[in-house]
Amino acid sequence: MTSVSARDRNPLGGHVPVAGGLAARGLSYAAGLAAETLQVFVANPRGWATPPGDPAQDEAFRAGCARRGLPAYVHAPYLINPGSADPVTAERSVRSLRHSLRRGRAIGARGVVVHTGSATGGRSRESALAQTGELLLPLLDELTHEEDPYLLLEPTAGQGASLCSRVADLGPYLAALRHHPRVGICLDTAHVFAAGHDLAAPDGVAATLDELVEVAGPGRLRLIHANDSKAPAGSRRDRHENIGAGHIGQAAFAALLRHPATAGVPLVIETPGGPEGHAADVARLKELRSAPAPG
Repeated sequence: MTSVSARDRNPLGGHVPVAGGLAARGLSYAAGLAAETLQVFVANPRGWATPPGDPAQDEAFRAGCARRGLPAYVHAPYLINPGSADPVTAERSVRSLRHSLRRGRAIGARGVVVHTGSATGGRSRESALAQTGELLLPLLDELTHEEDPYLLLEPTAGQGASLCSRVADLGPYLAALRHHPRVGICLDTAHVFAAGHDLAAPDGVAATLDELVEVAGPGRLRLIHANDSKAPAGSRRDRHENIGAGHIGQAAFAALLRHPATAGVPLVIETPGGPEGHAADVARLKELRSAPAPG
């Protein structure tokens, strides 16, 4: 496999800071990582504000990504929970997610990642999923333009009354969204590991990805958050670690990069360590991508 085809199969990059401007800061940081893809926030990830953005920075970001061949993704704020029993939270979740989707289109993002939420207030999973469908389907139906991003569902680590953490949970969640064609999956390796899928076990990666394809269907996996885990498998604790330094280990990421289900899927790191640690993680994934498969 040549370096060009390897990059085409699995662009590797990271979540980049954008304080100071999407293009001015984000693209510069991505260049320092030698990133082939990137992810950004377009709003405070821990708030409800919906800032309009800077048209000049938006255009510079779009142009810069196109020039460098960088697929871009947006991560929606963490507070979003369309399954919440609190009507204020539910309404704010819709508004915040609509903002992320519209800003995603403005900057040329291929997808907007959103955590799948939880059933709060003692309500049943079925009730929370039904409300999630009622609230998100109108947003999905607004994605009619060719340049609109996909909505990428990110299962969580299983903490609390999570609506979607195990791969099997994607079945009811996608059903609530009527298997909408603009819905994809963002698989976070640390999350799925903490939720109980032991990626470090022999054939653990293959079993997890095979199940994902069976449950969600081929082509739904559109982004991977490549994070090792400080916490052991099944811990339900979301603790990211640098690639190869946690309980998942390098061999699992190498297997991930070889599995048929990941063909054409970018990998984005969300690991600790700042610029140097992030650059080292991207470089480590590139080494694993180029290594020959074990005989």
